Amino acid sequence: MALRSRARAARLLSSSASAPSLPYFDTSRSSTNALLPCDSTQCKLDPSVTGCLNLNQTVQTCAYYSSYGDNSVTIGLLEADTFTFVAGTSLPGVTFGCGLNNTGVFNSNETGIAGFGRGPLSLPSQLKVGNFSHCFTTITEAVPSTVLLDLPADLFSNGQGAVQTTPLIQDAKNPTFYYLALKGITVGSTRLPVPESAFALTNGTGGTIIDSGTSITSLPPQVYQVVRDEFAAQIKLPMVPGNTTDPYFCFSAPSQAKPDVPKLVLHFEGATMDLPRENYVFEDAGNSMICLVINEGNEMTIIGNFQQQNMHVLYDLQNNMLSFVAAQCDKL
Repeated sequence: MALRSRARAARLLSSSASAPSLPYFDTSRSSTNALLPCDSTQCKLDPSVTGCLNLNQTVQTCAYYSSYGDNSVTIGLLEADTFTFVAGTSLPGVTFGCGLNNTGVFNSNETGIAGFGRGPLSLPSQLKVGNFSHCFTTITEAVPSTVLLDLPADLFSNGQGAVQTTPLIQDAKNPTFYYLALKGITVGSTRLPVPESAFALTNGTGGTIIDSGTSITSLPPQVYQVVRDEFAAQIKLPMVPGNTTDPYFCFSAPSQAKPDVPKLVLHFEGATMDLPRENYVFEDAGNSMICLVINEGNEMTIIGNFQQQNMHVLYDLQNNMLSFVAAQCDKL
């Protein structure tokens, strides 16, 4: 899991999105920055992403390789530096990757990716925090989102509704992911005839994860087809030609009206995520079009950040629980 800019989703959904210039990190301007040698503890923490690189015939240093679900790849050097947080706290020797070869979706307003997974090099692991939370603001607006580490007891005091809590599931074959027990999906008032096994984790494959670094929720093909067909049956609007499968499932809509859309509800073990309209529908008034913002993926179900807008999400790492509640994230 990675906390990364959500501008890609905004770009896909709105032609007015722009890509400002990126401020790059100049390591020469930091007196505390250091390359990490191959025999360092940090370089050996996660062999799945780190390894030794020959800079020249005599110098070796630690390098990293990381790939993401949207096929983006970043390759660079593993380094350490002092990190200073908003509250003024400074921590020396925090390990991070300085990307030298970045391919894929890295051409928006991203200046970096903060790893928040379960791996030993993630930010929560290095800071040894017991929990963290994020609250993503509306995806098409340029309002910063909040990330909190080691949270107060009154975390959800500004929540809008009942706090929902569901277990986080760990898997030895994919230890960095945050798996959830998704039980089913409701469209409108119809609980879809999809077996729980379609969302289940089996021998390291399939399963359902929640991921801040994935823009749009994706469903296994057989599940996506059922959701799409039921949504189309209930919305009762004509489909836009050529937009029935990729990138989104779109319909023609009256330009001056806001047509009713069926509810979309995700049912987890012990929790219900009743998504607000703006978290699964994109409305393009200029082109008189309304789209279901969910992708067809592979056998894994991924709950993306578009679906997490204006939702305060807490990862309780000590107790392996995920809690969430609707919130006005720009007021947090």
